[in-house]
Amino acid sequence: MQNLKFSIRKKGILAFSFFILAFAGCSKGGDSPAPTPPTPPPVAEADIAFRVDIAGAEVNYSAVFPVVGTSQLMNVNITSALPKDGVTLDVTVKRKADNTTVFTTNLSSSAVSNPVTVTGLTGGTLCVATIVVTSKSKSSNTSTKTFELAAK
Repeated sequence: MQNLKFSIRKKGILAFSFFILAFAGCSKGGDSPAPTPPTPPPVAEADIAFRVDIAGAEVNYSAVFPVVGTSQLMNVNITSALPKDGVTLDVTVKRKADNTTVFTTNLSSSAVSNPVTVTGLTGGTLCVATIVVTSKSKSSNTSTKTFELAAK
C-alpha cells in the first residue's frame, strides 16, 4: 500500500510539474510592440530640364527665330524625369523694344510634350519668349529658357 501511495504521489508531482512547465511555456514574454519598419529615405526629385522645339528641332536660344505669320506653334519638351505631381509651364512673349506683353499662358501638365501656340505677333517686331517650367511638388525646382523671335 505504501508503494501505491508513493506511486500516486510520484504521478501527482509529475502531473503538477507538467502543468507548471506548460503554463510557463505559454507566457506572453512581455508587452513589447512589434518593431516598426524603417522609413525609406525620401526620393530626390530630378532637376527640371526641358527644351523648346519648333518644327521638330530645338530652338537656337542665342539667335532670333524667324516666324512666318502672326502665330507660332512650339513644343515644350520635358527632358528630365517628370516630378510626381507634374509641372506648370509659364510662357510669356514680350516686345523687346518696350517690354509690352504680347502673349502669355500658364499650363499645368503631367506630359513630356507640351504644345503651345504663341499668338499676337506682328511683322517686323522683335520679341523675347520666356518659358519657365516649375515642379508642382517642389516649387524651388524650376528651369527657365529664353529666346528671341520676330514675325516677318
